[in-house]
Amino acid sequence: MAYVAVSGGGEAIANAVDLVRYYRLKGSEDSLSTDLIEKQLRLLIDKLMSEGGLYAPSYAALALKQAEGDPFEAGFLLRAFRSTLQRNHVTETIDTSGMRVIRRISSSFRDIPGGQMLGPTYDYTHRLLDFALRQEDGNSVRDFIRHFLYEGEKAESPFDETGGGEASVLPKVIDLLRDQGLMKQKSEAAEEPPYDITRQKIVFPLPRSARLQMLARGETGAMTAIAYSSMRGYGAVHPTIGELRVGYVDVFVRHPYSEEGDDSTLYIGEVLVTEVESINSFKSDPESGDIQFAMGYGLLFGQNELKGISMAILERSLEIGGGAPAQDEEFVLSHIDSVESSGFVSHLKLPHYITFSSSLDRIRQVRRNAQEKKEQVELK
Repeated sequence: MAYVAVSGGGEAIANAVDLVRYYRLKGSEDSLSTDLIEKQLRLLIDKLMSEGGLYAPSYAALALKQAEGDPFEAGFLLRAFRSTLQRNHVTETIDTSGMRVIRRISSSFRDIPGGQMLGPTYDYTHRLLDFALRQEDGNSVRDFIRHFLYEGEKAESPFDETGGGEASVLPKVIDLLRDQGLMKQKSEAAEEPPYDITRQKIVFPLPRSARLQMLARGETGAMTAIAYSSMRGYGAVHPTIGELRVGYVDVFVRHPYSEEGDDSTLYIGEVLVTEVESINSFKSDPESGDIQFAMGYGLLFGQNELKGISMAILERSLEIGGGAPAQDEEFVLSHIDSVESSGFVSHLKLPHYITFSSSLDRIRQVRRNAQEKKEQVELK
């Protein structure tokens, strides 16, 4: 840190760190527990895990507490921690058709197999401040949870707070269009492993697997802004949501002692994900010649529907290409990364003494030269 070279810089930095802790704690009688952050700020935790590229709710809560609620700083902390972890296994490809759904809607069809499942969402509430939350305490929380679960049992609801239950495994809406030949069929996955953006150099143009990874780690606000530009006319993608689903998917790794050709796997847990499959304008399929809809795709950690929709729009925009900002691969992927963008902007706070001094010297030299020329003209 360049400030250390300044007189008293090291001591000043140490005091600045203590001051951060003081400002975080002043006026408080108790410290906010990471457990409460993890449980009651779940949407922010999900956002951080997606942008940090690490599915670890407890670490995301710790990063958020350490960063005093700043999502950019917390995302930076989580991404930095992820980079220190050893990679022991690579998971098998996740099959989202077996997702245990907690929320599932389609804006393309009114009636879908299994029905629309509204699930946990603010979409259908008034955007008004709930002042009753000021009086919420431990007793009211326990009373509500007890009453909610009791009413669910009485109504024989399939609700399961862990996301489990066979009743929530539902068919995919997009498959209905595929069965009718209105959507391109799934292609077999390529034999070569997907591009790894954490270990391979980013060189444009990128394969689709790399684009999806970078979009999945992108900052929600930046992705929403660029996707919005496409919908407003600075692009060509304004889709309909074929299906948006939030739910739990099983994660497997190959058995460490399996031999070649052996498909033995081990179940290691489940993760909550948001998946969006959007339906875009139709076009002629170059292989079959049939007129079919084009699909945009988004998949990311946690429940973050705004980012999932934006990802589907940008994924499709980058697939078709063009001259609009949302269709420029390097522009989109280079500017949506929260760590890259916030880090580069924040670096302006670091000392730039030498470069600025050089600019001052040039300006002063120009002014001296101009003054000398003016004096010479006056002498003549």
